[in-house]
Amino acid sequence: MITDISPIDGRYATKVAPLSECFSEYALLKNRVKVEVMWLLALCKESGIPECRAVSSREEEQLRAIVTNFSPEEAEKIKKIEAVTNHDVKAVEYYLKDQITGSSLEELSEFLHFACTSEDINNLSHALMLKDGTAALRPLQEQIINTLKALAHEFKDIAMLARTHGQTASPTTVGKELAVFAARLQKQSSNIARVELLGKLNGAVGNFNAHLSAYPQVDWTRLAKGVIENDLGLVQNLFTTQIEPHDYMAELFDAMARWNTILTDLNRDLWTYISMAYFGQKTVTGEIGSSTMPHKVNPIDFENSEGNCGLANALFGHLSAKLPISRLQRDLTDSTVLRNMGVGFGYSMIAYHSTIKGLSKLKLNEQKLCDDLDNAWEVMAEPIQTVMRKAGIEKPYEKLKELTRGQKIDRETIRQFVEGLDLADEDKKRLLAMSPASYVGMAAKIVELLD
Repeated sequence: MITDISPIDGRYATKVAPLSECFSEYALLKNRVKVEVMWLLALCKESGIPECRAVSSREEEQLRAIVTNFSPEEAEKIKKIEAVTNHDVKAVEYYLKDQITGSSLEELSEFLHFACTSEDINNLSHALMLKDGTAALRPLQEQIINTLKALAHEFKDIAMLARTHGQTASPTTVGKELAVFAARLQKQSSNIARVELLGKLNGAVGNFNAHLSAYPQVDWTRLAKGVIENDLGLVQNLFTTQIEPHDYMAELFDAMARWNTILTDLNRDLWTYISMAYFGQKTVTGEIGSSTMPHKVNPIDFENSEGNCGLANALFGHLSAKLPISRLQRDLTDSTVLRNMGVGFGYSMIAYHSTIKGLSKLKLNEQKLCDDLDNAWEVMAEPIQTVMRKAGIEKPYEKLKELTRGQKIDRETIRQFVEGLDLADEDKKRLLAMSPASYVGMAAKIVELLD
């Protein structure tokens, strides 16, 4: 809506729509309902808890249907209960009791939320939200990586004048520079995927106190593990207080932030290459670059991505630094912070869409690349002085420094210098055949090594 305060919910709402199924209040409530139902079903299957009888296949279907049929309208029912209880998790318990009232399952009502603290439900719900959220971002991250790989292979032989400290440096190829970013992002994607999403179902202070007080013979660690790992696809953490310590969340947010930092690096480099006219941009019909300068085609997509990566990382940085810290067995500072996980993912998703759009508009300007290479013969000082070292010529670096530093150098200057060197014919011939455009080392072969 035009009155939305957050651009995620307003200006960029369509770009982040998939995340509403992952991080909205509705998503949180749906996951809470799922955890409660899975816990009840597990209790019903435990022979050591005879009072929580086994359910029939029809009754199990009825319980599972509460989860599969859960809608925003059902979520609103929970919010109305919460308005009275002023407790969000207790409202879910009461909602579920209402759902089975009048059915054969009603006699099991008091085993809903049995021996659980609210954080047993919340920590698993948050883990499920992160599981869904990372899955929602993964296709966009893969699209960026795959696009960079395709461009790297397409341009692997296109020579480009490199710059270190902003100054002319040994040439590379366009493809190799893009391959570097593809490889970096791919590695960080692997790091994100390796983070184990943890969960606990061990009660008020993490010791199964209440569980054992009622049923001391039950293997509660095994029972909880079955729900956490088999039903929810997470990993059990037994070493907790009232809360799962959130260390894995910090790992995940740090990994996400590194991914976004590398993307920011890519955005800035592409922005710079566009400003140098190495890349042009395809025009979009009706799109305006400047309100006063009609000729402009601004690199707005890479700028937009950079800004949103920064916002995402600001959130991820706070989440990573704050969440592993609590007071004694728990305080509530994590509760409000966790509700903002989706904001970091939202800004990330906006950034990814912008980079993808920017990449799709790039047009390589080979003539500009050639012109810059031909005007940078000073970069040939590196191979010449290296061959001079091989030949045992005295002070090769110093001689090339005197020849090239601060001087205008062209092909003829280099030819004359090489001709005057006491080198083996083969070495001299090879140096004379070199040019800035051909002095690219193994750039193309490195691109071919890209997975």
